Amino acid sequence: MDAAAELSSLVGMRRACQDLSVSRAGVYRRQRRRLSPPPVGARRVSARRLQDEERSVILAHLHEERFQDCSPAQVYASLLDDGQYHCSIRTMYRLLDAEGENRERRDQLIHPPYRKPELLATGPNQLWSWDITKLRGPVKWSYYYLYVILDVFSRYVTGWMIAHRETACLAGQLIEHSCASQLIQPGQLTLHADCGSSMTSKSLALLLADLGVVKTHSRPHVSNDNPFSEAHFRTLKYRPDYPDRFGSIEDARRFCQQFFTWYNHEHHHSGLNLLTPANVHYGQAAQIISQRQAVLELAHQRHPERFVRKPPRHPSLPDAVWINPPAPIRENTP
Repeated sequence: MDAAAELSSLVGMRRACQDLSVSRAGVYRRQRRRLSPPPVGARRVSARRLQDEERSVILAHLHEERFQDCSPAQVYASLLDDGQYHCSIRTMYRLLDAEGENRERRDQLIHPPYRKPELLATGPNQLWSWDITKLRGPVKWSYYYLYVILDVFSRYVTGWMIAHRETACLAGQLIEHSCASQLIQPGQLTLHADCGSSMTSKSLALLLADLGVVKTHSRPHVSNDNPFSEAHFRTLKYRPDYPDRFGSIEDARRFCQQFFTWYNHEHHHSGLNLLTPANVHYGQAAQIISQRQAVLELAHQRHPERFVRKPPRHPSLPDAVWINPPAPIRENTP
């Protein structure tokens, strides 16, 4: 700014501002401030500012009994009908805000604090997660509903079903059949799901109570509370042979039959240190890890120079799986 003012005496203000890429208005504004600087500590007062008497009159109108349920816009229009104009609608809002009277008067819905589910599984058939996803049908807006029950510890699919609709009755039949096939005893299992209508239905809750199964639910609009089912559906729908649409419900069932067989018995799950869900679910993990470790030790004996830091070790199976593990307790240190 100062350089533009000095250069303007030689080439003119417009040329100087163009060469220095500054605003002429800014240069003029700064020169005016230097010529008549405001006194120290003084606040600039607009000439359009309402006087204190006018502010009191406007607030008195806003406080009138006939306007107690009206917005400033309604008060403004009513005063105009009475032949009075005091200020704009925005100024009325500013006056009310300065008095601490501008707020929402309606009762707003306040969501209660939902407790985060913290669920632990240390072995198979302790914690199941289930959910329902849509499979696109042969034409637009047609869907088939895939019900899947997943063991959280082993990632083994203990039950699945495809139906034309989503109902609590069908879900109850699948859960009851899965509990019978896995020989679930009362008090053994916790069943986790989200807050869908089928999951929270009264009929399903009564069935689970009869089976001795504890039910838990995710918090509303929190997909992270049911991560294992969501990840499983992603594995399903990102398979190379997953079709864009299924020609019929029989086509969908045939595809899922092949997928769940592969998933349970052939898929080396990254969350299980590359063991299959069936290996973990049926207690074969220790034997397979021992066999793999023997192969690694033999490879180390043949070529020890290829393992620089230490002999290879196959990772062990995780001994605990959490849904929302609790935050670690921090110790207060002096």
